[in-house]
Amino acid sequence: MLLDTPICDFGWKAPDFTLKDPNGISFTMSDHLGEKGLLIAFICNHCPYVLAIAERLAQDTSEIMDEGINVLAVMSNDHTFVPADNPENMKKFATHHGFKFPYLVDETQEVGKTYGAVCTPDFFGLNKDGELQFRGRLDDAKMGDAAGRSRELVDAMRLIAETGQGPKTQTPSMGCSIKWR
Repeated sequence: MLLDTPICDFGWKAPDFTLKDPNGISFTMSDHLGEKGLLIAFICNHCPYVLAIAERLAQDTSEIMDEGINVLAVMSNDHTFVPADNPENMKKFATHHGFKFPYLVDETQEVGKTYGAVCTPDFFGLNKDGELQFRGRLDDAKMGDAAGRSRELVDAMRLIAETGQGPKTQTPSMGCSIKWR
């Protein structure tokens, strides 16, 4: 089912969480806030919308990470229902696409529900204080040709890093519904 993300609730305080990657290493959200903020991306392996942006996501997040903006990705889908999203396949997916950020398993789906994540991809751009400042899309290329794209997520995260505030105008992300138990 195709869904759009809600409008950004500017200033919403992101709850802390600790999740493990497929190798069992724990990552805590608050440890990754950093002085320039944090991007949390709810993604999965099988969604055609994530597949369409995976290479661009790897490129854009690598660039902002090099600038000191931290990134965590969370997979909240019920992987017993969608085996393509299981932890072993998460490792393969991350390696195949060159993800440099931790890709975490939300086994209980509690983080996805607490954040109100609705689809994959669903991006949450937080300032250094953990306040939501961006809930938009990666870019304007959608499922098509990415030549000449407007890199909305990169621009928003740079603005957040510089000013602590996101752009007032944001276009919702669009993707497959999260597969809840």
